[in-house]
Amino acid sequence: MEVPLSTWPWGNLGSFKYLLYGPLLAKWLYSRYQEDNIKETWCLHILIICLLRSSMHHTWNAFSSMLFLTRNRRINKDGVGFKQIDNEWDWDNFILLHGIMGSIVFYMLKDLINIPLWDFKGFLAVAILHIAISEPLYYFLHKKFHGSYLFNHYHSLHHSSPVLQPFTAGHATLLEHIILAAVMGIPILGTCFMGYGSIIMIYGYILIFDCLRCLGHSNFEIIPHQLFQAFPTLKYLLYTPTYHSLHHTEMGTNYCLFMPLFDVLGNTLNPKSWEMHTKLSLESGKNGRVPDFVFLAHVVDLTSAMHVPFLFRSFGSKPFSTRLFLLPLLPFAFVVMLVMWAYSKVFLNSFYNLRGRLHQTWVVPRFGFQYFLPFAAEGINNQIEQAILRADRLGVKVISLAALNKNEALNGGGTLFVNKHPNLKVRVVHGNTLTAAVILKEIPENVTEAFLSGATSKLGRVIALYLCRRQVRVLMLTSSTERFQKIQKEAPAEYQKYLVQVTKYEAARNCKTWIVGKWITPREQSYAPKGTHFHQFVVPPILSFRRDCTYGDLAAMRLPEDVQGLGSCEYTMERGVVHACHAGGVVHSLEGWTHHEVGAIDVDRIDLVWAAAMKHGLKPVSSLKKTD
Repeated sequence: MEVPLSTWPWGNLGSFKYLLYGPLLAKWLYSRYQEDNIKETWCLHILIICLLRSSMHHTWNAFSSMLFLTRNRRINKDGVGFKQIDNEWDWDNFILLHGIMGSIVFYMLKDLINIPLWDFKGFLAVAILHIAISEPLYYFLHKKFHGSYLFNHYHSLHHSSPVLQPFTAGHATLLEHIILAAVMGIPILGTCFMGYGSIIMIYGYILIFDCLRCLGHSNFEIIPHQLFQAFPTLKYLLYTPTYHSLHHTEMGTNYCLFMPLFDVLGNTLNPKSWEMHTKLSLESGKNGRVPDFVFLAHVVDLTSAMHVPFLFRSFGSKPFSTRLFLLPLLPFAFVVMLVMWAYSKVFLNSFYNLRGRLHQTWVVPRFGFQYFLPFAAEGINNQIEQAILRADRLGVKVISLAALNKNEALNGGGTLFVNKHPNLKVRVVHGNTLTAAVILKEIPENVTEAFLSGATSKLGRVIALYLCRRQVRVLMLTSSTERFQKIQKEAPAEYQKYLVQVTKYEAARNCKTWIVGKWITPREQSYAPKGTHFHQFVVPPILSFRRDCTYGDLAAMRLPEDVQGLGSCEYTMERGVVHACHAGGVVHSLEGWTHHEVGAIDVDRIDLVWAAAMKHGLKPVSSLKKTD
């Protein structure tokens, strides 16, 4: 049974909860057309403050999630998983609550309080009231909430987040945020009743309050220890992320709001606070833990660039799809793309842990269209090469190349780098062996004929060679008889007859298994008979045009269930699912294979790699998708 004030009254509204801001907006709009109410701008101020508070938390969360800046300063090295993200989904409930409470209080007292734009005395007054009332009041109540009853029924929710993030600051029960509103409101109302209140003071105090709350929950140490060495007294006046993280790991200590002075006075100061802070600060310039495996990805397009976990965590934790709210951000994304093109290097985007091994995703700062610009090829290869050499220096065991990073025309599927640097200790992997296996294992055993476009590509070649051994007649779409015959000769003599060259899509009018390795138009799809299933390994995926057919997604595999700290989706993949080339690198790492996997795919290794993937708990993902 739920205890009073432990849940939110709008908990079941989902995104519709934001409609509760509607009355404030309506009140402000109405006042603009009423001459006698033209001064009633308090509704607008509350809306702006709510927006700024939300932006404050989003900015802090973005900063803390920029692993390329914070990875060596992180306090808790674990990743933020999907479970924590979902639990903290409505972290901003408190902003709505405080907006409603602020509206009620101001509406009741607006005739008693005159608030100018600026009053310097107000900043002194609010600081004194905060130190004299808010800090000790919060300390006292916080200790009470760590008592058995209050903790079990209320405060345990806040402590349920295993990895602190700025959004964790808002993850608490209704009662706690009502109390927090009082802790914030006392200095503001006190200053206003003293006659020193001002609009800038209210904005400033609330935003500084939120900034410090985010600081404490940011999970990376940003305050240098030299600051406290130069000003020893300051460490009693300002807490640090390390200080507050100790409260979450060793409860019973460090209860203060922002000022450790009250923990000193209450004898609840964790004795490791300053030592741990100094250690983290000193080690911030050193390289952290070396990953065992790196997946080297790239940006697809402008909209998918905003799918990174450090921009919108909620968006990045779901499969990518174009959203309307992203459209106004496209000009900003375009500018960022230009800056990345000119200055950026490969950067760390995300990570997860699997069976004691650290797996990271690095991103080449290039967009999909740039890979098809002839003058950009050298620069892209330089970026990939530097990433491989960096991985080699660090001691990474396996680096897997994503999609366009292993393009045959660009670098021969990775052979360029292996040939140029024959003494690499890191294993370079294109992962296409597992990609081919995923596609091939989706094709039913009773299939006797398949149509294959992109037939002479790296994947097309190995798919054709594998299927012909299964005595499947493969219609290979290619205009190059020379390339077709070269592939045909690679097949055992008794199976060569199963490989058939075709030059037009019309040749597949009676074939219900289409394997698409080259983008095809709706008109070309129209030649497929009713009931056709389109398997595909083309990037981007083809349009789902036919209602009477089914379409497969790109080859993918679900990571083992014991994966930890995974909190972002890989492009359009579902949670916990990665592209097959990513999974291929994972298998290569888990197996401890010492060979490079670059260039042409060895058809004899397909079943071996598939068996290894199954052994380690990776699971195939059904790609069946109907257009309706």
